[in-house]
Amino acid sequence: MEEVIIIGSGCAGWTAAIYLARAKLSPLLVTGSEPGGLLTTTTLVENYPGFPLGIQGPELMEAMRKQAERFGTRVKYLSVVTDFQCDGKIKRVKIDDEWLETKAVVIAVGARPRKLSVPGESELETKGVSYCATCDGALPVFRNQPLVVVGGGDSACEEALYLTRFASVVYLVHRRNALRASSIMAERVLNEPKIKVIWNSVIEKVLDPKQDRVTGVVLRNVKEEITNLLECRGLFVAIGHVPNTQIFEGKIELDEKKLIKTTEGTRTSMAGVFACGDCVDGVYRQAVTAAGMGCMAAIDAERYLREKSI
Repeated sequence: MEEVIIIGSGCAGWTAAIYLARAKLSPLLVTGSEPGGLLTTTTLVENYPGFPLGIQGPELMEAMRKQAERFGTRVKYLSVVTDFQCDGKIKRVKIDDEWLETKAVVIAVGARPRKLSVPGESELETKGVSYCATCDGALPVFRNQPLVVVGGGDSACEEALYLTRFASVVYLVHRRNALRASSIMAERVLNEPKIKVIWNSVIEKVLDPKQDRVTGVVLRNVKEEITNLLECRGLFVAIGHVPNTQIFEGKIELDEKKLIKTTEGTRTSMAGVFACGDCVDGVYRQAVTAAGMGCMAAIDAERYLREKSI
């Protein structure tokens, strides 16, 4: 029987592993089908503390992996949790086709950005298409360039406002004729001279995969059914995130956005099951906040195991 199984290998999962391994609990970490999570699709990370010149996303995740393994974390690479039973003192986790028993579980499965699913988007991801302005907006490739943000909620407005620090102009593309954002956020956007809102429009295509970089987007006005080309150097998609929590539905408590509900730190609705990172946090979604929550989950799990003496 395992002491603790960690599900997920992003910043939260690896940080939890480092802490639990240093506590001599020999955690077992299941990476999932995409080891390293979203940071492996990010290029230069400039806002993670301790790296004054920045660090490549995959390099940061590799460093965390090595640190976790150095202290005794065991890893199931490219394995996926396919089922989960958390009622009772002993938890059961199905990894691929094998059931394992464990005393505690740390869930760090993260979230994935909701995508536009239009031609050119996937081909140009990390080549001008981004899902996080805070992560990527300050990169040299975007400085003093026209940028596009798509979305109409608070997240899109925040992204657009943040990008005004670097862009020559920010186009905010929204499919309706009014923003869904809170009044104060909408007011800030509409009063910002560097932001130009394009109403009643959707993105049909991202250009240009042949040049291996973003050169523009094809817009369609949903009322007039007219298409036109808008030149830009970057596209920031801000239409929400989808937590990777489907497997836990009906087993632990989720909120209306399918984020895992936690109380008293990282405790979920089931004793001995803890959650951290972007599958819990729908607000900040930063590498450093995920790492902090991974630390919290590890400490909570360690205390649970010590107090329960299972």
